Amino acid sequence: MEKRKILIADDNENIRDALTYLLEDEGYQLWLAKDGADTLKKAKEVHPDILFLDIMMPEINGYDVCRILKNDPELKNIYIIILTAKGQLAEQERGKEAGADEYIVKPFSPMEILTKVKSILNT
Repeated sequence: MEKRKILIADDNENIRDALTYLLEDEGYQLWLAKDGADTLKKAKEVHPDILFLDIMMPEINGYDVCRILKNDPELKNIYIIILTAKGQLAEQERGKEAGADEYIVKPFSPMEILTKVKSILNT
């Protein structure tokens, strides 16, 4: 069976490392991006099943990355989970308007992330 693909886009190395540690043990294929432009490039190359997307990133912010991906016929089915420190309701609404499928506020629970990924991928 083909490994499921997850793209982690965050400019914070500690967040990328934490998610990598958590998800690698579960056998998922992981790709990492540290800014919006790199995220778009990797999403087009990899076609991940899930994208963990930070909002505050260099180059292109997460809302714009989300909007661009959801408007691309080849990439619109990527399941996008915004993972951010911005927990205000207005920010969550912006995420939904941009097309995000989920919105998780940092700090996150590792078990919540694993449970979410497994339910999305039915693994």
